Amino acid sequence: MDRLDELAIFVAIVDAGSLAGAARRLRRSRPAVTRALAALEERVGTRLIARTTRRLTPSDAGRELAGTARRLLADYDASIGGVAAAPVSGLLRITAPLSFGRRHATPLVAEFLDRYPDVQVELVLADRNLDLIEEDLHLAIRIGPLASSRLVARKVGEVRRILVAAPSYLVRHPAPQRPADIAGHDTIASVAAEQTLSWRFGGPGRGASVVLTPRFIVNEVEAVLIAARAGRGLARPISYQAADDLASGALVRLLRQYEPPPLPVQLVVPSGRHLAPKVRAFLDHAIERLPKLAPIGVE
Repeated sequence: MDRLDELAIFVAIVDAGSLAGAARRLRRSRPAVTRALAALEERVGTRLIARTTRRLTPSDAGRELAGTARRLLADYDASIGGVAAAPVSGLLRITAPLSFGRRHATPLVAEFLDRYPDVQVELVLADRNLDLIEEDLHLAIRIGPLASSRLVARKVGEVRRILVAAPSYLVRHPAPQRPADIAGHDTIASVAAEQTLSWRFGGPGRGASVVLTPRFIVNEVEAVLIAARAGRGLARPISYQAADDLASGALVRLLRQYEPPPLPVQLVVPSGRHLAPKVRAFLDHAIERLPKLAPIGVE
């Protein structure tokens, strides 16, 4: 059996959660699917699928291999697709976080529409991760690690959660020198981002978690930035959200040495197999253009 075909069968098993389901998806016999899984497990030397009475689930090694397999299959399809000059047309449905979508996805889509006049794009902006299959979405821009191995991701950048304040606030309150100092400051919390009303920091040692008693709580990042610019306290947006205010001097970045690790910005599709030309074209466009839009992250 072709090795790529073997990987495709394995991914189908992971997605379907059963050998019978994978066989139906691939229009193959169940014994053929079973043999392919057994051959792959023997080749890698470890169990890839944990078998229960109700469902097959990938082991840790299986989840890792499934992610790698999706990328390999996506690269293969992209290579083959580049040979065939299929038309790029039709409706493309994309989702992205609200603020990121306004600032970065919208100009990206505008450029894509100029390049491909036969495509129509619906951009769905939401701060919760929509299920791509249930919501009939072709592609997502996601920030942070992925929770599902059923998604194929291409990293296009990094962002950070940063601590900021207005110069007018820092005139009245000395800037914190370490995370523990935040307890003596007014804070502005976003309940969408900090459900537990605490901020986690990195830096020296094992990092620190600061429990907040915020003066102002709001569920929308633009309101957080407005309050921060007005000198109402410390705020903790994601770097791209505050990029314009940092550049203009409206906000000042604090405690850089204690910032947590960066978060990946990723382009995500539900499966790497048989990508439509419009999806593949947008992926190529976004991989080329998104890192160049000013600025995603703040160094």
